[in-house]
Amino acid sequence: MGRVVMVTGVSRHLGGRFTQLLQADPDITRVIGVDVVPPKHDLGDAEFVRADIRNPVIGKVIAQAEVDTVVHMAVLATPLDAGGRAMMKEINVIGTMQLLAACQKAPSVRKLVVKSSTAVYGSSPQDPALFTEDLEPNALARSGYAKDSVEVEGYVRGFARRRPDVTVTTLRFANFVGPRVTTPLTSYFSLPVVPTVLGFDPRLQFVHERDGLEVLWTTTLDDHGGTFNIAGDGVMSLHQAIHRAGRPALPLPQPAAPWIGQALRRLGVADFSSEQLRFLTYGRVVDTTRMREVLGFEPRYSTREAFDDFVLRQGLRGPLSADTVEAFEHKARDVLGVLRVAPRGGADA
Repeated sequence: MGRVVMVTGVSRHLGGRFTQLLQADPDITRVIGVDVVPPKHDLGDAEFVRADIRNPVIGKVIAQAEVDTVVHMAVLATPLDAGGRAMMKEINVIGTMQLLAACQKAPSVRKLVVKSSTAVYGSSPQDPALFTEDLEPNALARSGYAKDSVEVEGYVRGFARRRPDVTVTTLRFANFVGPRVTTPLTSYFSLPVVPTVLGFDPRLQFVHERDGLEVLWTTTLDDHGGTFNIAGDGVMSLHQAIHRAGRPALPLPQPAAPWIGQALRRLGVADFSSEQLRFLTYGRVVDTTRMREVLGFEPRYSTREAFDDFVLRQGLRGPLSADTVEAFEHKARDVLGVLRVAPRGGADA
């Protein structure tokens, strides 16, 4: 008999696309997609099971289908996707706990692949030039997706100790970009004017959605246990990315950064947490040596190429020329400079 693979989080783009790709492998005879809401996209011949991983019923799904491989892609990145921060944390953390408990009880399970994030390293001014997989963050995540990802990985490590017979692979992805993926960061770069933190130009890494799907495929089919950073070659600065998207940057003083996130959330334009704002202040770069040497995976797209494909395929290049963008930014800096030196009070303030 062939392999039986269960994928969680199939109602979102990457989960649904990955479920489709699995069906092309002749060694996989059955693919089961699980989510709380039906997917809007076609899952091909995969079976969709409407189930909540927070409910112990997920154990029955695994046992009845004799699932041997579980790919966990149901960790949500934004409260808007979940209906609020409290619900997001419950889905991410409680849902993962229930899923792992079900996997622990199922003798058929032999492989677990978890889609995680480089957000577990946090962002701070004391960060190293490169985060390797064995380094701890300098500043622990205090909220949002980053904190949830840290907790999820903790439970995954506990599962690996309790079930040493299961190959456990944790993939820490850099920020996804691509033709169809939508994240808080892609929404941020799509703004007509992109707010930044004055005096900071953080280094960023990206992974193209095609490369992300390919490395998920590789680790699902092969036995490579452990934790791996996944990112395209090279880095970009935030301002380089904004310019390549044809957008003007609006630098604001650092104390205004929390206000930026609140304003974007209220407008429903981009869903930013305090951890994401720290990322856009200090950046984050990871080492991908283990990805190449252990997984044997070489991304097709560098960080720059992945971002350029995102810009091209989503039509972000507007009518603004590079000179226009630069002139706007110089004007914005001049205005901010005047505001900083002007005296308080009075008609001229």
